[in-house]
Amino acid sequence: MNDLQKQIQLLKKEKDALILAHYYQTMDVQEIADHVCDSFEMARLASTASEKLLIICGVRFMAESAKILNPTKTVLLPAPDAGCPMADMITPNDVTALRKTYPEAAVVCYVNTSAAVKAVCDICCTSSSAERIVNALPEKQIIFVPDRNLGAYISSKVPGKEIILFDGCCPIHDFITEKDTLDAKKRYPAAKLLVHPECKMEVLRHADYIGSTAGIIKEALESDNDEYIIGTETGVTNRLSELAPDRKFHPLASGFICQDMKKTLLTDILVSLENGCFEIKLDEKEMEAARKSLMRMVEVSL
Repeated sequence: MNDLQKQIQLLKKEKDALILAHYYQTMDVQEIADHVCDSFEMARLASTASEKLLIICGVRFMAESAKILNPTKTVLLPAPDAGCPMADMITPNDVTALRKTYPEAAVVCYVNTSAAVKAVCDICCTSSSAERIVNALPEKQIIFVPDRNLGAYISSKVPGKEIILFDGCCPIHDFITEKDTLDAKKRYPAAKLLVHPECKMEVLRHADYIGSTAGIIKEALESDNDEYIIGTETGVTNRLSELAPDRKFHPLASGFICQDMKKTLLTDILVSLENGCFEIKLDEKEMEAARKSLMRMVEVSL
């Protein structure tokens, strides 16, 4: 560890802080985290945290989720301008309009949404829990927001349900094309293709495995192959290269990078720990309504 990382580790103990980092963070940030995880595991860990201070190395919706699940704790987002383009694509008014059009439907929102959107939905999900949650709901009609790609994939897995999609997406995953996929498979013919379901169906149909970031990592580490094409943000490719240096990992396409996830710097984390700045604060009523959606997700997913 470098000197800055050592300072963070010492101050973390002094402040009784828990540092949670997403897999898409830079490697130097991942190295100082107590846990490196996907969005579901981050939500689960936040809901059971004993520390009084939570440092979220990710984007705003992740920090909001941590606050919603721990309203009495202080939650800091070291990079306050780290947002999520997908989360910004939908508003509470969009959900209200969909409910009026489909009054019999349950509303499932991807965790990549604002607290305000979660507050007007029935239950949240992550990419790893979406199929299980949709199957568990008694309603046959499901409004799925905001990711049309994940929603289309879930629709293919639960033919007994009618999935109503909202026209949102992760621009980073949605940018990947079938041509990118076929080119990568041609370039690395011995590699297995592991893809995140935020990609389009034209990409998913060529995958050897489809799953969340945590699922992709588990598959790459535990299956028998020695070479993989990683169909999600390059932070996962980098982490796998660290965890299994004897195996080969290739990004599905160049530029597979979420710039918002790269905004968190070690200096930002140190400043947050030192000064308690960039705290997440939410409206109490909104937080209570959003907590119901998140807790239902955690309960169904256990």
